[in-house]
This record gives sequence, structure tokens and C-alpha cells, in this order.
Amino acid sequence: MKVVVSKDEIQEKLSNIQNIVEKRNTMPILSHFLLDAGKKESYIIATDLETALKEPLRIKVEKEGKICIPARKMFEIVREIEGELIWESVDDQWIKIKAGASNFRLACLSSKEFPAWPGMEDMEEISVNAKVLMETIEKTVYSAGESDTRYTLNGLLFHVMPGVKITVVGTDGHRLALIIKNIDGNLKEEKKLIIPKKAAAELRKLLDKTEENIRVTLCKNHILFTVGEIQFLTRLIEGTYPNYEQVIPSNNEKKIMVQREEFAKTLRRVAIMSKERSNAVKMDLSENLISITSSNPDIGEARDEITVEYKGEDLSVGFNARYLIDILEAMSSERIVMELQAPLSPVLIKEEKNEDYQCVIMPMRI
Repeated sequence: MKVVVSKDEIQEKLSNIQNIVEKRNTMPILSHFLLDAGKKESYIIATDLETALKEPLRIKVEKEGKICIPARKMFEIVREIEGELIWESVDDQWIKIKAGASNFRLACLSSKEFPAWPGMEDMEEISVNAKVLMETIEKTVYSAGESDTRYTLNGLLFHVMPGVKITVVGTDGHRLALIIKNIDGNLKEEKKLIIPKKAAAELRKLLDKTEENIRVTLCKNHILFTVGEIQFLTRLIEGTYPNYEQVIPSNNEKKIMVQREEFAKTLRRVAIMSKERSNAVKMDLSENLISITSSNPDIGEARDEITVEYKGEDLSVGFNARYLIDILEAMSSERIVMELQAPLSPVLIKEEKNEDYQCVIMPMRI
């Protein structure tokens, strides 16, 4: 194999795959990408067996071939050189890289070892605007679980209705975020697909580079997102996602209207003095006022207050400040509505005049 490629072309493509290639080295082949250089088309593929990214390459192919190249090391080489690169394989064990006066020789692996692109079964297709899809991920991914033993919580639920409406949900058992959007497509029946959190985070980066509609291919075990010329495939998490509709409180009577940014700043200040692991803060609610306090026996305490719109009985409730701040940062309206009931009942948080984005947070005992 022998190809000529520009630095700009390959640097962007290698940048896209850095978080997908496996870094733990449990299987050496997963820290490599497959380069398939052909006269008609050329592309690279990277995978960690859960997700896979396939993107076309615009290169001059002097001699066709396939080879698996270490992704991190090639990215570092490309980043430091200038101009065009000439890649030439020496059997399927080595690749020579030449750029100007710079020469490298990099150990590679055979293309025969690289995992095959999965077969797709029971395919159905929908179309989603890139910005809409990115918004659904941004507003929910922070609340998904991280290495939770209830493995279905380590992903985002994409609940697609034949209507066609999509509800995206993330929860770790302590908080939940849910957003509803309209999409284009013609599904035979509703589908509940759980997409791994890591895959959703990587997809978000790709969506940030386009404003076009994304083709989403739904399959039995996988979901494929076609973003321009890039194909992003992820294996679905198997299992049953919790019934999120049951979690959302519908009869909370105490309603607070508060300025979002001011609330977030106040929480950040008070949380400085909270215990690091729990981030616990206490909110004392009275008419048109919230007093927020935190204390740590080893450090000290903090107190601040913020004016709100509230008429009702006094109430004290504890929260993980980090969870509350995450919700406030994901929202975009000037004011938010908090609906409460009792000190340990789930709290519903919404943007003002927007019922399609809802967050639930469980209070803490303090």
C-alpha cells in the first residue's frame, strides 16, 4: 500500500477517533484504526467493540491496500509535521511515514485482525435534525449513570413513537432528565433503545459540526447515525429501562419561580463549604425567599439567600448541589420553576413556559 494524504485531511479524521479507540490495551487491535485505501474509495474505521466510526478519506492512492495503524501514535506524528504525508506499508507489520525531511517507521498490525463491521437486522429509518438531536443529548447525558451496576442506567433511553415523536431520558437513580422532540419517519411500532453514555457523548461532538438532517437507522442490536459522510454505529444496551413516566411527580403543590443564573451562582458559592463527597446544601424556603446553607465540621459553613416567587408554607429540604447545578446549566430559560411537595419527595424542575424538558431530583436527608 502507498498513499499520499494532506495533514489537514488526516488530522481531523484522526482527531474524531481518539476517544473511540481502546486505551486500556486489553486487545491491542482496538488501539489501532483500519486504513482501507482503494482506487474507488478510501476510509478509516475505529472501534472499541461497543461503538464504531467509519469516515471517508480523500487521499491519492498509488497502491491499494489495508493495514491497522496505532491511532494515538499516528495522531501525534501527524500533529507535529507539516504539509503532505506519504504512507507506505512494508508487508502488514510496518508503515513508513515521510513528510519533507521527516521519516518515521511505525509498527502496525494485520487488517485481518480488525473486527468486522456488524451486520444490520430489522432496519427502520428516521430523520432527525442535527441540532435537535444534539440538544436532546446535551440536556440529558449528564444525568445518566456512570459504571452503575444497574447497567441500563449507564445509557440514554431513546423512546421513539410512530407519531413520530422521540423522548430521550437519562437517569442515575438520584436525578432524571427528559426531553421530547418531533422527528420525521414512519415506524411500524414504538421502540425503546438504550444508547451507551460514552457513545452519546461522542455522537454529540460529531453533531456539533453540521446543521443538516441526520439519518438514523434503528436495528435489533445496533443504531447507526449517518452524519454527512461519517457513519457512527453503536451497540445498544440490552435490558429494560425503568418506567420513567412513573418517576415524574404530577401533584407537587409548592411552586417556586427563580432566576436560573442567579440561583446557580448562589449554589456554587454555598457549595464551596459543603462536604466534598455529598455536596450537601440545605434550602430553607419561606415566602419569596430561599436561604441556602452548607456546613463541614472540618472547614466551616456558608450561608446565602436568593429572592424567589413563592407563596406557601415554610419548608426545609436538602440537595446535592452538584446535581442541582448540572440541571440549571443544561437549561436555557431566564427563569425556572421548581415544584416541591415534602422534604423527601421528588422535586420537578422545568424551564418557564416549556413542558417538553423536565428534570427530577431526589432530595437528601440532612
